[in-house]
Amino acid sequence: MSPKKYMHILCLVLTVSLASSWGNANESQPIALRIATFNIEDVRSTDLDNADNPRLRQLAAIIQRLRPNILLLSEMAIRQDGTKSNAGRFVELYLAVPQGDGLKPIVFDTYTPASNTGIHSGFDLDHSESITLNFPEQTREQTDGGRAYGNDCYGFGTFPGQYSLALLVNPKLNIQTDDIRTFQHFLWKDLPDFSAPTNRDGSPWYAPEEWDKFRLSSKNFADVPILLPNGTVLHALISHPTPPAFDGLEGRNKRRNHDEIKLIRHYIDNDQALTDDQGTVGGLDTSASFVIMGDLNADPTDGYSRDLVMVTQVLTSARLAKDVFPSSDIKIDRLDSTDTAQFRLRVDYVLPSNDITITNSGIWRLNESQADFPSDHFPVWIEVIIP
Repeated sequence: MSPKKYMHILCLVLTVSLASSWGNANESQPIALRIATFNIEDVRSTDLDNADNPRLRQLAAIIQRLRPNILLLSEMAIRQDGTKSNAGRFVELYLAVPQGDGLKPIVFDTYTPASNTGIHSGFDLDHSESITLNFPEQTREQTDGGRAYGNDCYGFGTFPGQYSLALLVNPKLNIQTDDIRTFQHFLWKDLPDFSAPTNRDGSPWYAPEEWDKFRLSSKNFADVPILLPNGTVLHALISHPTPPAFDGLEGRNKRRNHDEIKLIRHYIDNDQALTDDQGTVGGLDTSASFVIMGDLNADPTDGYSRDLVMVTQVLTSARLAKDVFPSSDIKIDRLDSTDTAQFRLRVDYVLPSNDITITNSGIWRLNESQADFPSDHFPVWIEVIIP
């Protein structure tokens, strides 16, 4: 039996078991969930103007096969015209419609946090000696104008809301909207033991007036509590730190990626030095169940991340379940089985707290051809039992 067919059967079995357990859930029963993260590579509002986008149909088909109960999508732009969110449109136009023979619709409630991407700082953050305040006409390819604008934003984006996050949750689960915590405006300088970029002579890269306003999150870091049918609250800790690349010797992106990931560690350690956008002090209660989700742009052993930050700051935390190294049995030339991106790194994670039991995990690859896949990342999933 092919891995693809096996996974489809497994999805159907799990879906049935979940529906049965939820129907009779009470506070003494555990809940089984499939949780996934998927960077869908720069989906924009114009892509969602209708239901005829071939790449979005491919992405939706993958999700309909995987059938997660909780799914984080990275690089889903925020719609700027005030109509239904792009995540909501993706669910309505693509996920709620069968995308192939044997595939069933899947629906979600959605949450989209605000994002720092494409929000101009008003400063010359990249030291180009010019400030581009107006975002350029949009094209699919990166342009000099787009880079000039994006490099001076709080988070790189050629327009406001590009590369944002969207959390999709099964409607039988309940997003606790009033209790969501975000750290969009948390300042880099307020992170304990921050690692600020410097010039060659050791002087600060950012001028004092820039550093006093510089936000740490390139998109956002959010704690989204989800109420499960058995009464347990699961905290989805979602983020997408900047890639540790596209900078110079000052390493401003490498250091920022390191510290965005370090923020996650401070949060699960309930560090009282943190203050969220709502003014609440501290991190996550040490008894809370959580799952860290997202494209963290850092491989534990390879790549350009600073100080192997996934190991030094996250995977060594006693609060996490033991790393199960999700992998794929679909072999692709030059990729390791644990690589989650086509650029040959493990950067996408679903990491639960140590009170949660991981029963299965994997990386979804459809076939042996990278060229046919609709994103530069693959979905990563885990199956868990939550007490």
